[in-house]
Amino acid sequence: MIRIIDSRKEDDKDLLKKLLDRSQLDESVVLQRVEEIVSNVRNKGNAAVFEYTKMFDKVYLTAENMRVTKEELDDAYNNVDNELIEVIRRAKANIEEYHVKQKEKSWFSTEKDGVILGQILRPLEIVGVYVPGGTAPLPSSVLMNVIPAKVAGVEKIVMATPPGKDGKINPVILVAANEAGADEIYKMGGAQAIAALAFGTESIPKVDKVTGPGNIYVNTAKRLVYGYCDIDMFAGPSEIMVVADKTANAKFVAADLLSQAEHDVLSASVLVTDSEKLAYEVKNEVERQTAYLGRKEIINKSIDDYGAIVIVNDMEKAIELVNQIAPEHLELCVEEPFGMVGEIKNAGAIFLGNYASEPLGDYFAGPNHVLPTSGTARFFSPLNVGEFIKKTSLISYSRKALSNVKDDVILFAESEGLSAHANAIRVRFEKGE
Repeated sequence: MIRIIDSRKEDDKDLLKKLLDRSQLDESVVLQRVEEIVSNVRNKGNAAVFEYTKMFDKVYLTAENMRVTKEELDDAYNNVDNELIEVIRRAKANIEEYHVKQKEKSWFSTEKDGVILGQILRPLEIVGVYVPGGTAPLPSSVLMNVIPAKVAGVEKIVMATPPGKDGKINPVILVAANEAGADEIYKMGGAQAIAALAFGTESIPKVDKVTGPGNIYVNTAKRLVYGYCDIDMFAGPSEIMVVADKTANAKFVAADLLSQAEHDVLSASVLVTDSEKLAYEVKNEVERQTAYLGRKEIINKSIDDYGAIVIVNDMEKAIELVNQIAPEHLELCVEEPFGMVGEIKNAGAIFLGNYASEPLGDYFAGPNHVLPTSGTARFFSPLNVGEFIKKTSLISYSRKALSNVKDDVILFAESEGLSAHANAIRVRFEKGE
C-alpha cells in the first residue's frame, strides 16, 4: 500500500535516503562474485562465458551457437505480429529523427600569425549494447541503445542479451535489433556478458564502449571494466516522480506511478503535491488500479518499499525535493508546467502536462529512455549521440606565432620544474634554427 508522508508535519529525510540508496543495496555482497566472473572471462574467454551461461541461464552455449544467425532473425519475423513490427518501425523513425538533431560537427578556426585550432569528431569503431532479460523483454531498450550509435556512425554494433531456457532470444528483441541496425547479436547476459564485451573473447570482438541498463550484477561489472573500455552510466532500478497540483487528474497520476512500479521490486514511484485532496485521491486510485493490473506481486512490493505520496506546503518545496532526488523520470502535472521547467536543475527526462505520460518516452516519442537513476541525474545525461563520439584536438602554429608566445610557455614550464618542456620551445629559436 502506498504511504502518505505529510512533510508539513513530519521529516522526509528517510524517504530521500532510501530512494537514493536503492542501487547500492547489497553491492558489497555481489562485488566479490562479480570480480571473480569478470576475471574469469578476461582470462578464459569463451569457456568462462559458456560456464556462467550454463550456471545462470541453464543454457549450453558453444562457439557455433552463441551468435544469432540470419535464419534465427528470419524466424523471429515469422513469430512477431506484423502490426507490432510496424510500431517498432514507427518508433525507430521517431527516435532516429530526435537523435539526428544531436549530431555535432568538426570545426577549425584560423587565428592571426598562422595559428590554426580545431576539433575533429569521429565515431567509436565498435560498441557493445547490453539488453537485459529479466522479467519482461525490452525491445524498446534495443532501439534506444542501437539507434544513437548508428546515428553517430559507429562501424560495428555488437549486442548481448541473455537467452531463455530454450536457448533462444525473444523474437521481439531480435526484430528490434535487426530494425535498429545491430551488426552482431550474442546469447549471453549478466556480468559475464559485460566482461566479454569489454575484453573480447575468441568469438566476441573487444568493444570501445558498453551501453545499456541492467541489474546490480551488470552495473557492478560495468564499474569494474570501466577504463578498459568506456561505459555510458550506471542505469539501475527505474523511478518516477510526479509533481502535481490540484488541477491534476488523480487517475492519470496513479496510472503513471504504477507504470514504473511494475518494472522491478526496486522501482520507485513518488508523487509530490501541495493538494491534500489529490494525495488521498491518488492513493485510492493506486489501490483500485493495482487490482486489475498484471505483475501485481512486483507492483505491490515496489509500492510498499519505494512508493510514497509526499504532501508539501507549496510548489517551491516540491521543486526543492525534485532537485534533491534528481529523478530519472519527472512528470509535471501542474497548471503551468512550462513555467516550472526553468527551476528544475536535476532530472533525466521531464514530461510536461497531463498528456505527456511517461510510457510515451519509454517507447515512442523520440528522446532516449536510457536515463540516469538514483540521483545520478545531478551529473549524468540521457544516452545520446555524443556518447558514441570521440573528440580530437588540433593545434598548428607557425614560427611567427610560436615566437609571440615562446617566453610565456618557457616561463610556465620552468615554474613547474619541467626543464625539458621549456627546452623543447627554446631550441626552436637558437641561432641557426
